[in-house]
Amino acid sequence: MNIVVFGAGGRAGRQAVAEAHRRGHQVTAVVRDPAGHSDLADVQVVAGDVTDAVSIAEAVAGHDAAISAAVDLAVPPHHFFTTSSRALATGLVKAGVRRLVVVGLASIMPGASGAPLMDEAGYPNEYRSFYLGHAAGLEELQTCDLDWAYMAPAGDFDHNGTRTGHYRLADHGDPASRISYADFAIALLDEIEAPRHHRAAASVREV
Repeated sequence: MNIVVFGAGGRAGRQAVAEAHRRGHQVTAVVRDPAGHSDLADVQVVAGDVTDAVSIAEAVAGHDAAISAAVDLAVPPHHFFTTSSRALATGLVKAGVRRLVVVGLASIMPGASGAPLMDEAGYPNEYRSFYLGHAAGLEELQTCDLDWAYMAPAGDFDHNGTRTGHYRLADHGDPASRISYADFAIALLDEIEAPRHHRAAASVREV
């Protein structure tokens, strides 16, 4: 397949690129400044703006599916995630690409109580504006015509974790759960190759 990855320079995006390449797909890695990502080897690296529908349409033309792991911490979260969701919906449809898999956030996924993790007792909320930005971006996706999947770690990423080759889908979020970026990328690519979630969100955790 021809797969485009937005936010390919970040931890999740970089692992998605590596996993797609490992599986033999043709990969286009989209970053803001290709000159700063010479280490993204064996894939096509292009400049793009995930908040601009025209830029997105140009990047995804001729591709089969897209992954978005993009984030810009210099921009207010609500603005970034709503703008990028709307731009992805417009740009992908314009280019005829229907499948989108988005890297999500555990905080807005249902916890054991059924409420979002961020609203459960004891959950840390110093980054609540970031959580709410993600939630607003997901709400934008829910209004679009794309065949999207929103994939979030059940808890958080194990930043030093290595690839085990395994993961499982969780019934609900779990703040104690950790998964490596490499194993999370397997879930992302599985959703591209053999979609199980259509216009739906899912939590991913370690085995």
